[in-house]
Formats: sequence, C-alpha cells, structure tokens
Amino acid sequence: MSGQFAFSFAGDDIDEEDQVGTNATSISTKQTTAAPSSAFPVAGKPLIPARRHDLKKMLSELPSKIAYSVLDVDLDGNGTVRLPRRELWDVRVQLMAEDEGGVGGEAESGLGSHDVKTGVYEGGFKSWESSVDLVKVLAQSQSFLSSQDGTPCVIELGCGTALPSLALFQWAAALGPTGQPSSLSIVLADYNPTVLQLVTLPNFILSWALQALQHQQTSSIVADALSSEGELELSGGVIQAFEGFLTERNITLHFLSGAWSPEFVELVKASQQSVLRSGFRQRTVILGAETIYSPFALQSFTETVFSLMEQQAQGNEAEALIGAKKLYFGVGGSLDDFVMKARGLGAVIDQLREETEGVRRGVVRCALRP
Repeated sequence: MSGQFAFSFAGDDIDEEDQVGTNATSISTKQTTAAPSSAFPVAGKPLIPARRHDLKKMLSELPSKIAYSVLDVDLDGNGTVRLPRRELWDVRVQLMAEDEGGVGGEAESGLGSHDVKTGVYEGGFKSWESSVDLVKVLAQSQSFLSSQDGTPCVIELGCGTALPSLALFQWAAALGPTGQPSSLSIVLADYNPTVLQLVTLPNFILSWALQALQHQQTSSIVADALSSEGELELSGGVIQAFEGFLTERNITLHFLSGAWSPEFVELVKASQQSVLRSGFRQRTVILGAETIYSPFALQSFTETVFSLMEQQAQGNEAEALIGAKKLYFGVGGSLDDFVMKARGLGAVIDQLREETEGVRRGVVRCALRP
C-alpha cells in the first residue's frame, strides 16, 4: 500500500474566482486514479505525536511578506464573507528561499500532486468544499459569539486553512469593543505543524488586517503594510498590532499539531482551562471538515470528538459540527458512517445542511444526550 491518495473530489484548491455569487462548490473536476481500498497509517511509521506550539515563537518565524487571495463565500443570499488565504505559490517560494523544501517530506507532499499522503501529510494546505459548507452553517448562529450564557470556545480539528474558524474570528472582531464576548478561545489543530506555520497563522493575520482596514479600525502601520494589492508586509509593527488586537478583544489562539490521541485531547483540555475564568460557563463548538475520508480517520476522529464533548460538557455546553462528503470513493469513509457510529455511541444527530449538486455533501450537528 503506497499511502498516497489523490481523491477524485478535489485535485486542486478551491478556486476563489468561482465563488462569488455561487454555492461555493466549483472546484477542479479533474478525475484521478482511484485510491487503495483503505487509508490506514503506513506500517512501521509512527504518527506525529501531539504537540502544542507557542504563538510568539510562531510569529517570530513568519516571513517578511506574504501574498494572498480572497475567497468570497455567498451566505445563501444573506451577505458575503470574505476569507483571505495565503497563496500556495507563496508558500513554495518561502520554502525554496529557506532551502527547506522537504521539511521531512511533509511540505513537499502537500504542495505536490497528492491530496493526502498517509502518515506524512493530511491535506491541510488546500481548502476543501465542506469547510465552506461549515462557514454557511456557522453564519446562521453568530449569536454564539456574543451570548452572555457562556464563554465561547472553538476547536477546529484538521483545520488546514481554517476557513470556518476564520469566519468566526472575523465576526467576533466585527462586534467591536462594546459588543465583544467575555473572551473567545480558538484551538486550531492540524496533523502537520508546517501547515499551522505556513498557512493557518498567516491566514488569521490576513483576516485581522483586512477586517481592520475595512472597518477603519487600523493604524497607519497596518494600512501601509497592505498598500500593495495582494500582499501584506509582516513588519514588527504589524505583528505587535496583531498581538495587541488579540489582547484587547480577549481572543486567544492555540495551535496544536499531531495525531488525534488521548495526549492530544489532554492538550486541548489544558488550552481551554488556561482561558476560562472562575464562575464562567463554557460554550464549545467542535468543528471538522473533510476529516473522515477513511475508516481509520473516521474511527480516530469520532473517538476524539466524543472525548472532547464529554470533557467539555461537564457543566458546560458542547456540540460538534461535522462537514463531509456522503462518500469518499475508493477509500471507504462517508458522512453516513459517522452518523451511524455517533448514534451508536448515544449521540443526538441533526442534519443542518445538504448539498445534492455535484459531489454530495452534508453538515450534521452532533451532541451528547442530556
């Protein structure tokens, strides 16, 4: 078994030029060779261990400039959310300049022709259709961010470019100082640490800078840094302003990499405890898009989601929103399999969205029974 997969559902990244005014499902229709019948980890190759990454250290390792494009997501006729994403060609340029094109094979695989290379790269450099579906579902419940019923906490598993979390981050930022939540905690988890460093964190900085510019909430330093169309200068002043914004709005970003495991769950728990204040309840939303593409991924993801819900639900509210395809041809995963497994474990499942055009997809809500 090669452990390399090129799924027929998306050989390329979502094309932002096809998103305006559409249902955001236009992607490459190129068909690829069917993958092996299962996608288990490579025999004899250990999975990447769970690890927490320090935000300040990550910020210090950013390049001096990043190029980006903007994905416009039509919220089913209720406006549009603009989600900036670092360009993949810009990631390649950075890696070539640093002469680290391999990074243990991880970045090279992610920037090549493979959607997934099991045990090495799990698809985080690209934006997938179901992440856009999650954005549309989340747009209908933005009150979660400003509710006084509990501290809002977001955990995005397999975040990659983190489109759903970026949308929540933007909506929270738009509330302004007078309407801000008591705090907002966002845990961003991806199997590959290079994905977090090269695209996830840059996307949050881009999102903050463009949002601030749009609402005229930015300093001249940030405005000047965005003077070149499609580029953001990451000067020391810009980084300091970004950190200042997070502090002012009481928003915390946590970055975790590695395989889903009991150790991973403990790291998430520690991240959440670090931001909760005594006497405050917690409202947690766990997000996952395209995370159940194989039987192994389905099993591991389901165990992790339930561990997190059980942990978070002790006196607090917790639910999971899962976006996936109805069937991942050639590898055996499916949204229906997750629903069946979750119900078998006693969860309540509600279907929130279904896409029937093109490759069939859906979004479900998963919660523990009271």
